[in-house]
Amino acid sequence: MVAERLEGRVVSDAIATRVSERIASLPIAPNLVFVRVGEDPASVSYVRSKSRLAQRVGLRTRTLVLAADTDQGTLEHTIRELNRDDDVDGILVQLPLPAPLDEAPVLVLIDPDKDVDGFHPINVGKLWSGLDGLVPCTPLGILAILDHYGVPLEGARVTVVGRSNLVGKPVAALCLRRHATVTLAHSRTRDLGASVRAADIVIAAVGRAGLVGADMVRPGATVIDVGVSRVDGRIVGDVAPEVWDVAARVTPMPGGTGLVTVAMVIQNTLRAARRRRGWA
Repeated sequence: MVAERLEGRVVSDAIATRVSERIASLPIAPNLVFVRVGEDPASVSYVRSKSRLAQRVGLRTRTLVLAADTDQGTLEHTIRELNRDDDVDGILVQLPLPAPLDEAPVLVLIDPDKDVDGFHPINVGKLWSGLDGLVPCTPLGILAILDHYGVPLEGARVTVVGRSNLVGKPVAALCLRRHATVTLAHSRTRDLGASVRAADIVIAAVGRAGLVGADMVRPGATVIDVGVSRVDGRIVGDVAPEVWDVAARVTPMPGGTGLVTVAMVIQNTLRAARRRRGWA
């Protein structure tokens, strides 16, 4: 058996089409501002891909590029100015920030209603409390993939491998909201294989190449690969190639969750604009 390939491009295109149709019906296009510090090639590429998709669906976008030696005070002043600008609906600070900048106070400073990354503590608290708020894009994208391919969450046993604030914790909260039974595993979990083998859905988000092997996956399971590593110049995920011979469905790496994460940035911007401006 070879697993079904859960293509991120298919899901991303479907989301982009829906968002574009909704934006076309609004009195004014929502406005998304990217803040990038320095010229790190990966950061430049990520912002470019997000901006390109945002413009394609009809969002207004602007990228503020600050010098790599920008100090903490200047960066925080920039965020305060964007918070005060009523025409700005979404603010996205591209991470990681160059040393010695501290990202924690920057993320806390962003207006929670403009926090399209969903990292602000208020939005985190709303997620875990079951309240309406902006949610991190990769976890939202994971659920979008599962929904698009008809993988049910209600009653399913889900094992999340990785407990980061960006993916592991928020995706666990989202799955709980959808009535899944969730195990949140990590690098210190005893007998990690047993936790993974018990799952109907495995979400691997550690960043350790080949961490999830075929012997750890129950036949017929759905496996979502989020981790990114570079091995011999190639981008690989947390899921070993042999898993494709055991699982029923697997997201490729690359070509899976990353594409949908970008689509969720534009969806969150639309949502933020609707909430801020009182649009139905």
